[in-house]
Amino acid sequence: MAKVKVVLNRSGVRALLKSEEMKTACAEEALAIRARCGTGYATDTYTGKTRVNAMVWTDTAEAKRDNAENNTLLKALK
Repeated sequence: MAKVKVVLNRSGVRALLKSEEMKTACAEEALAIRARCGTGYATDTYTGKTRVNAMVWTDTAEAKRDNAENNTLLKALK
């Protein structure tokens, strides 16, 4: 069987990681995680230096307490 060599187009991969489609996909995943957490959590999506980033964090004192006692954010990732 012949060996196959795959060469990635670096500029294409870079463009994909910073694209609006990737930003939309990350935002959808962050919103799904926030929905599994319950109330008091917030999300944000931004384009960094090398790729799109999405984050979910506690936005209220009740959510901070809930996350500290139950690891809500970690469990929502699974």
